[in-house]
Amino acid sequence: MNNLITHTTDLINGDAKQKKAEIRDYFLKTYALDEKLYEHLKSDNAFYRRADPLRHPLIFYYGHTAVFFINKLVLAKILDHRIDPHFESIFAIGVDEMSWDDLNESNYDWPTVKEVFEYRRKVKEVVLDVIDSTPLTLPINWENPFWIIMMGIEHERIHIETSSVLIRQLPLELLKPNVFDVPCKKSGAAPENRMLNVEGGEVLIGKPYDHRFYGWDVEYGEHQVEVDAFKASEYLVSNGEFLEFVNGGGYKTKEYWTEEGWNWCQYKKAEFPLFWRKDTDKYFLRLFDQEIEMPWNWPVELNYLEAKAFANWKTKQTGKTYRLPSEAEWYRLAEQNGINDANFATVAANIGLEQFVSPCPVNQFKQGDFYDIIGNVWQWTETPVTGYPGFKVHPLYDDFSTPTFDGKHNMIKGGSWISTGNEATWHARYAFRRHFYQHAGFRLVESENPLIIRNDSYETDSEVAQSCEFNYGKPVLGFDNFPKRIAEICKQYSGDQKSLKMIDLNCDTGRTAFELSDSFKQITAIDFSARFIRMAIHLQEQGFVRYITKDEGELVHYNDVQLSELGLNPKDNLQFMQADANNLKPIYSGYDVILAINLLEELYNPKHFLTSIHERLNAGGILILGSGYDWEKNNIKRENWLGAFKQDGEPVTSFEGIKALLQDNFELVNEPVNLTAAKAISSRNIEISVVEISVWKKL
Repeated sequence: MNNLITHTTDLINGDAKQKKAEIRDYFLKTYALDEKLYEHLKSDNAFYRRADPLRHPLIFYYGHTAVFFINKLVLAKILDHRIDPHFESIFAIGVDEMSWDDLNESNYDWPTVKEVFEYRRKVKEVVLDVIDSTPLTLPINWENPFWIIMMGIEHERIHIETSSVLIRQLPLELLKPNVFDVPCKKSGAAPENRMLNVEGGEVLIGKPYDHRFYGWDVEYGEHQVEVDAFKASEYLVSNGEFLEFVNGGGYKTKEYWTEEGWNWCQYKKAEFPLFWRKDTDKYFLRLFDQEIEMPWNWPVELNYLEAKAFANWKTKQTGKTYRLPSEAEWYRLAEQNGINDANFATVAANIGLEQFVSPCPVNQFKQGDFYDIIGNVWQWTETPVTGYPGFKVHPLYDDFSTPTFDGKHNMIKGGSWISTGNEATWHARYAFRRHFYQHAGFRLVESENPLIIRNDSYETDSEVAQSCEFNYGKPVLGFDNFPKRIAEICKQYSGDQKSLKMIDLNCDTGRTAFELSDSFKQITAIDFSARFIRMAIHLQEQGFVRYITKDEGELVHYNDVQLSELGLNPKDNLQFMQADANNLKPIYSGYDVILAINLLEELYNPKHFLTSIHERLNAGGILILGSGYDWEKNNIKRENWLGAFKQDGEPVTSFEGIKALLQDNFELVNEPVNLTAAKAISSRNIEISVVEISVWKKL
């Protein structure tokens, strides 16, 4: 095991040749560690067991970490070809229980373990070739191709941990224990957990963009907080300490729980934490690969809802005010006890598989006056995740963090025994839904100070806000609302829509789909970007969205949109999904109408799209295309342009190229028409484009 353990790579300092070798080694060790994790599964059957009903079976994650490399390298135009388009579609999306994730097992015919193993082998060869053949210059920043390699590596490191949590939920008879190593052997009675003082002070949180370590977009920016003095528990809350809550009827008493927590508790019929086992009067603890007699002095592992209920129970029992720490309080606690960005990796702790392959006693690793400020298990906080001021989305992974900015995902801090790579760094910011389980526990905070939770209720992502304004805002310069006009054209050419099934392949933030939801029997609305889908989902679920648009200089407009005021209502027949239109899953077939507006110029291979789209359309079905043919905007390769060039000395328009590709399977319903679209970049900067619309009927 030790030969596979590494810290994340310094991307600023060093020699370029040496750095390339270092990243190559980091990739190989990460890949090997991921595959070693799956050696815990006794047979291929275990790969297809769904450990958690809200997650895919493990075969998905086995393929997902490899597919991620290829999809991102293709998106970054570092690779110009795919290894297996089918794999790179079915293994692409499905990690968090977002409403656009497709967790319906009937939609999947999973490949064999052998086939996925062979695919992983091919991916490894491709990535190594990219590393070896791509020139490396320092520093490695967002624009550097090696940033994408690091993105794939750190992404795989995350899944090593999250997949170990899923393995922990499989039946023991499916697993081989001790593949990594044996768990900690130390256990005993729970120590008394004292509350110790933490001084108040100013905390500056956020990662500078020139930091030496790889970071996810949510880590960057700058957030300054004045933290009041508080008390924190010397140890993480142990199994023994939590047993008092269990024995005191904690899981049966509604007043201790938030409304969300009590609903979860009743639904799950929970009596104690998920990983606890009880045989008559004796308790056991399920580890990720085996079960042991309950170690009462190890940290309790549970979800946020249970931790919050314990804090509320403790408050009721003592008359003092207990809760979990905020993100800023965790940083304040760490800094007061000598932990910071510079020394995080050298602090003695049960982290990164460097000590144990399990938790250990809460009183084993002292860090200043406290224990386990970092390591052992992650620590739930009261802070829902959101971006710091200065937050920017990385264009090649725009759905890493923004889908979690919904107030439903709380931050965990400190890392666990299996946290490696970026997870084991000072600036690491990971968040999960409050009912999710990770290798996570908590420590208590005692404070009378009001808990201030940031709630960025207005969408601040400028591109998403501009899209919302384009879709739902007031007309610009007298032009009609473009998405609404597209919906009218769709109705005009689709016949009796009430019995028809349609798909919108570039739905943006959803206006056209909402406009059509009264007309069609079923609508699937797809977009490549989760940032945009998130807004459509919010509109469908909540009926409103709020976003900020630029006025002039530092001035902004705060915008509120309600579907009802637009005469629209969210319908059950409308489903928003995230997918790549250039590599769609087979389930996206059998449509009567396919709408593809401003899509062709977004695709890396529009020719492939047009030559295969008929396969997804019923006989006599309608295809509606719209494009401004700006092939250069997104650096579409010249050989994939549909036109806009000279051939044999004569000009070939993009429409002529479309017609040539569609003529074997479609007839043109009418001559193309031009529609003007006006998008407000700011109050005084309006982007005008002319989109050519053509309607085609399948032969």
